[in-house]
Amino acid sequence: MVDIRSLVPDMSQDIRYFGSNNFVGASVDGYLAPRCWLKRDVAEALARIEMSLRERNLRLQVFDCYRPVRAVAHFMRWVEDPNDLATKARHYPQLDKSALPGVYIGRVSGHSRGATLDLTLLQCDGLGLDCKPLDMGTEFDYFGARANTDSPEVSATQRGNRDRLREAMAAQGFRNYAMEWWHYTLQPEPTSLLQYDVPIQ
Repeated sequence: MVDIRSLVPDMSQDIRYFGSNNFVGASVDGYLAPRCWLKRDVAEALARIEMSLRERNLRLQVFDCYRPVRAVAHFMRWVEDPNDLATKARHYPQLDKSALPGVYIGRVSGHSRGATLDLTLLQCDGLGLDCKPLDMGTEFDYFGARANTDSPEVSATQRGNRDRLREAMAAQGFRNYAMEWWHYTLQPEPTSLLQYDVPIQ
């Protein structure tokens, strides 16, 4: 694993599971620091995308990268607690919590292999500064059909922004998970059969 900032020192990050701004509503097990770790091949491909985007005054912002197995276990404990509905209105307003496993929350996560990440696009000014997230139609970790990459529920502008992200990622071999516009995995995965549980620190 390498820290993406060892390749792109000013990579924009909003590591949601380090704090409480996420669907669990709390800091997640295994996130001891707000860092984006990836397998080296994956990090190098992401760095190439970032450099290409900057030529168009765009940048990436990452929400999550490598995810320890203990974090996935934390997600499962949360989803199996029917009494914890504190984040329902924001993250899954149209779904029952029992509908989340297997579609949006898995007992095994590709993130734990270090080749999957969650991210969005930023639009910057002509100097590459004052960067703001593009409107993707939902926020990160919105569980519902509107978050599907090709959802007909979003506007043409929002769909165009999703397409821009997908095209940029595909240029370096990343494949989107159709249920979530933010979710990408490098193909082929460097270590497709391994799961890591090293805390991020």
